[in-house]
Amino acid sequence: MKKNTFILTVLGALMLILAACAGDGEPTNSSSGNGNGDEGGGDLVMALGEDVVSMSTQGSNDVPSSNVQENVYETLTMLDENQEPQPWLAEDWEEVDDTTWDFHLKEGVKFHDGEEFNAEAVKKSFDRLVDEEIGSPRAFLLDPVESWEVVDEYTFRINLKFPFAPLLANLAHIGTGVMSPAIIEEDYAQMEDGGDPDAYINKNPVGTGPFEFKEWTPGEKIVLKRNDDYHGDKVKLNTATYKVVTEQSSRIAELETGASHVVDDIGPNNVERVENSEGIHAIKQPSVSLNYVGFNIEKEPFDDVKVRRAISMAIDKEAIVEGVYNGIGITAKGPLAPPVFGYDEDVEDISHDLDQAKELMKEAGLEDGFSTTLWTNDSEERVDTAIAVQAQLKKIGIDVKIEELEWGAYLERLANGEHDMFVLGWSTTNADADQGLYQLFHSSQHGAAGNRTFIDDEELDNILDEGRKETDPEKRLEIYSRAQERLVELAPMLYLNHREHLIGVNDSVKDFSISPQGVYQIKDAYIEE
Repeated sequence: MKKNTFILTVLGALMLILAACAGDGEPTNSSSGNGNGDEGGGDLVMALGEDVVSMSTQGSNDVPSSNVQENVYETLTMLDENQEPQPWLAEDWEEVDDTTWDFHLKEGVKFHDGEEFNAEAVKKSFDRLVDEEIGSPRAFLLDPVESWEVVDEYTFRINLKFPFAPLLANLAHIGTGVMSPAIIEEDYAQMEDGGDPDAYINKNPVGTGPFEFKEWTPGEKIVLKRNDDYHGDKVKLNTATYKVVTEQSSRIAELETGASHVVDDIGPNNVERVENSEGIHAIKQPSVSLNYVGFNIEKEPFDDVKVRRAISMAIDKEAIVEGVYNGIGITAKGPLAPPVFGYDEDVEDISHDLDQAKELMKEAGLEDGFSTTLWTNDSEERVDTAIAVQAQLKKIGIDVKIEELEWGAYLERLANGEHDMFVLGWSTTNADADQGLYQLFHSSQHGAAGNRTFIDDEELDNILDEGRKETDPEKRLEIYSRAQERLVELAPMLYLNHREHLIGVNDSVKDFSISPQGVYQIKDAYIEE
């Protein structure tokens, strides 16, 4: 038996996806406590652009939900600031052979409802994650796993279908977060009575994390409270409120008036304003995310690669980065951001060439253009991106109608394939090309799992399958270079930019940080009087 020495050889980066609703604008009175964790460190209020879709770790595959879930639930491993897997609910692990891993679990941990955390609890969560009746969009995380088993009370074994390099990173994804066995049983019980998956869990989320669920008013806020029996270091905050504030201008007002301590997506044009205001500051962090415009390849005329390439050539990405993002971030050559393992800087992008775009439209028999729709949610940058794309595509005869959808409905309808074109983002949360490419482009991942362009290409599938089965880093780099070259040929989406996340923070908030995945880290935070 050899001790595990697996380490992801990737640089860290930060990511955050932004979004939606409205706050009351009333200043908070939340500096109670002494800030050192003895009596509590206040009531932190955060204004986010989008509401949570699900409080089940298996219910949705979006960042706003993960942002809250990661403080309620915990995973077997975690990724540190260098994207290296570290112990979490698993104290350590052993690689028995290339396809067998034993995880030794932390003892003495309890769920918020008093249930014991052990190998049986892990098994119950994993069993549910891949249950077809549940239909979790995060089931892909365990695709490379053949089976799992309880060795003893605190030893959990994973048997792989093949050697899988990103295993430990996948186990750090909140989609593998361990839920209380009691709420899983209750949720199955209500399903037997005709209820939907996660209906019980969404109202009663229970994990082992530093915060417990207090209340959720959909479209308005979610409130968490400190877990006084947490197995780790004592949490300082009394409560954490995630308030939904759709409009960017309203979030700025929340920050300036003190109604919220932390606000999401202040926008590139507001950075200077925030930095020059007393008592608040801005955090700018690079990300491992991608902003893109996707095409529904199952619909005409987007089933024609000439049309997809023509649109990609017609769009001036640099103009969008400058005009919409105020020059913050970098234009994207492909789906992978530079910090992600597998990124190839030598892959040639589809360059901006209006004349060639018109020629391709002519070859596709669409010299006179066509009409289509472009969907977006109400993120200000995405709406502005849609407007810019609309204007630029007029130059090659494409008449674009923009439709703005509510976040939850947007994701659901995209997963159903009802769209023509759409503006969205993707975060490679484990900083590995497997997640950055497999979910977005493999034919087995159509819909909610990530492949919303519905691309189905056998050659690309084979390359991506090869990449996840190879463990040699140099060989994996070569494989993913081929994948990126194939994606340039297929052009299933227009790769816009890799953005920087812009967060506004009140100066009274201490020890607040953001994970490399763009999720707020509040376990150690407090509010200084």
